[in-house]
Amino acid sequence: MKVIVGLGNKGLKYAKTRHNIGFEVVELLAHRHQINMNSRKFKGLIGQGFIEGEKVLLVMPLTYMNLSGEC
Repeated sequence: MKVIVGLGNKGLKYAKTRHNIGFEVVELLAHRHQINMNSRKFKGLIGQGFIEGEKVLLVMPLTYMNLSGEC
């Protein structure tokens, strides 16, 4: 299993900025590979699925980037 964590900052203030590139990458992977990001655990949004036959865990910490270690 691989874990892919996309860092970002929550809120409209950071939407579409360099601060949210990690979120955008995770959202793109989830969309392309039909992975539902529907679980909230450990202060993050989490989705499980497969990419090229490999089980993956996609994670978007819901804390600010400087606090992403909490997730």
